[in-house]
Amino acid sequence: MAYYRPPGPAPDPLLVRDLTRLQDQLRSQVRLEPLSAEPRFIAGCDSSFPTPETVLSVFVLLRFPTLEVVEKVYHVGPVTLPYIPGLLAFREAPNLLLAYEKLRQKPDIIMVDGHGIAHPRRMGIAAHLGVELNQPTFGVAKQRLTGHFVEPAHSRGSIAPLTGKDGELLGEVIRSKDNVLPLFVSPGHRCDQATATRLTLACLRGYKLPEPTRLADHWAAEFKKEL
Repeated sequence: MAYYRPPGPAPDPLLVRDLTRLQDQLRSQVRLEPLSAEPRFIAGCDSSFPTPETVLSVFVLLRFPTLEVVEKVYHVGPVTLPYIPGLLAFREAPNLLLAYEKLRQKPDIIMVDGHGIAHPRRMGIAAHLGVELNQPTFGVAKQRLTGHFVEPAHSRGSIAPLTGKDGELLGEVIRSKDNVLPLFVSPGHRCDQATATRLTLACLRGYKLPEPTRLADHWAAEFKKEL
């Protein structure tokens, strides 16, 4: 799948080189493993851009498995990096980390609106955040970034593997609601695929998106009104 690049000048090749090297270093720290215990708190996070110069990042903390909202926080900061295909995490993660610091109760695992290892260099924003925080993370994305899959059945809960060219399992494609486009779920850091899929399904409440990221997106829109 080709990356989309918005209009404008191409990114500085030296910057791309340096960030790619840093991404490779971060990838070497990724660990895919089951959780040591069932989570008590799960967070969802998302970022939006109220203006071309500002980024707004949101964390919503929920009690698991009831999904009662416990806390919601946000942080607004300057955009410090242009959009560069494959390096989105470097644009959004710094502000997400500042939002995370505002949580009084830290989550046991974070559901990120984006990809985990289902990324051309196996280092999507969920993996990036997980390594930076040294916390369990996984990604739930609305579009495929890389990999191949056969469309899952149209009923809720249907699952198909997302694989690389060599057959490597990159994630799972999940139908979260009857007859809607599927989600792309992949582990980020200190999480495995089985956990990412199980928690995604456990957090569905009748919408396409699971509650942690759905509510993060909702509150991003609400907080934007305050700016």
